Amino acid sequence: MHERAADIGDLFVVTTGSEQEVEKRLLESSRLAFRVAYSVLRHRQDAEDVAQDVLVRAHRRFATLRDPTRYRAWIVRMTWRLAMDHRRGDARRRQRELAHTQLAPTEDAQLAGRDRALWTAIDALPEKLRLVIVLASVEGHDVDEVARLVGAPPGTVKSRLFTARKRLKELLG
Repeated sequence: MHERAADIGDLFVVTTGSEQEVEKRLLESSRLAFRVAYSVLRHRQDAEDVAQDVLVRAHRRFATLRDPTRYRAWIVRMTWRLAMDHRRGDARRRQRELAHTQLAPTEDAQLAGRDRALWTAIDALPEKLRLVIVLASVEGHDVDEVARLVGAPPGTVKSRLFTARKRLKELLG
């Protein structure tokens, strides 16, 4: 029995202190990465895929991070960019599929009217405005935390939130 225990012990990887710190940060930020990805993609499986990609990249590139105190902001920016890339790729793929099948998508018909209108209006915002409105209004972060996550001063975040809300009001009429 003890022979098997020794064999099993060889399967585990012993991590150093810095590797344990990286793994701890990755675990802490996994929900954040998923929430940001989901706010962009609004599809659970795609958001999980993007969040997983972000965590793998963060693990590989942690040593290149200049300021470890800005880790959460780094994760948010990386997640946002990858989610947007994923979304653009999906849009291109859907256009190609539509060209081949000549069928109109029924995705809009499945969404509730108000929610669809709101998300359509949010999607129409420029990326900088969309990011702060999603983090503040959808995710519930306060202005200081949004500022830290996007790497902008609180005054800039407040200005972007004001502009985003004003544009949403115009778009939703």
